[in-house]
Amino acid sequence: MSTPLRASRTAVLVCQGRAAADGLIAPGRFADPTALRLLRPDERESVQWVREAVVPRHWQQRVDYESVRASAEMMVPRTVAIDDAIRSHPSSQLVILGAGLDGRAWRMPELADVAIFEIDQPASQQDKRDRAAGLSGSPPTYVPVDFGRDRLDQALAAAGHRADQATTWVCEGVVPYLTRVQVAATVGAVATCSAPSSRLIVNFQVPAISASIGRLAARALTASTGRTSVWAHEPWRSTWTPAAMASLLVRHGYTVTRDEDLLQAAEALTTPTRHRRALGNGRVMVADRA
Repeated sequence: MSTPLRASRTAVLVCQGRAAADGLIAPGRFADPTALRLLRPDERESVQWVREAVVPRHWQQRVDYESVRASAEMMVPRTVAIDDAIRSHPSSQLVILGAGLDGRAWRMPELADVAIFEIDQPASQQDKRDRAAGLSGSPPTYVPVDFGRDRLDQALAAAGHRADQATTWVCEGVVPYLTRVQVAATVGAVATCSAPSSRLIVNFQVPAISASIGRLAARALTASTGRTSVWAHEPWRSTWTPAAMASLLVRHGYTVTRDEDLLQAAEALTTPTRHRRALGNGRVMVADRA
């Protein structure tokens, strides 16, 4: 019997990072007023410490503070790179794969007339729906999908997605949590649902010993507070070299039009780069179908 999926805890950390950065890091280029509202009261506490630059003295709180501050540093360049890729290639449909606590459906005015579909595993998606109930504006169409078991193309078609119309696809923060076989299957399913002029934006992690060590260190720090790490039940399952990811996209009819690491994006934005190796290991690749 398979283990029931639980709502993603890494999605909360990502949302905390965006909330901590809102209006403070790269003002004019990054803003996410939905992030704080998607968090529960106890999840907002560490966000406020970071926003106010108040370093807690208690060890458990200090670990939370550092985790959220690091998340903010990562999320700003990643979010800006993806948002720019969405804005520069308007489509009538947007599909967000592994949406987590993404707020684009509410925060991006450019998407007001776009049909937005959010894909995520059922438990995380239900958690998102509960949290987003108080947000004003039209919600996306929620499509529950377990990437390891369900047919993405069939689920999208049943939800009203039009495979004969151009679609912008966002795959942010999900590739590392899928096996290489699952990633390849997902890209294949996306390709079958992509009309000409569709765009696929993929965020992924490159193989790096420093990344593995960093995640082990983060788990150890959390364990030192007597709690379980957010990654305990959400391990990374695949990393990709830029060449391997580009090859996969090309095999499915895409042409890579942009590829950059998050350190490059952060330096262009002049945002904090305390975690240079982590930023350098994260990439955003943009690919289009003719």
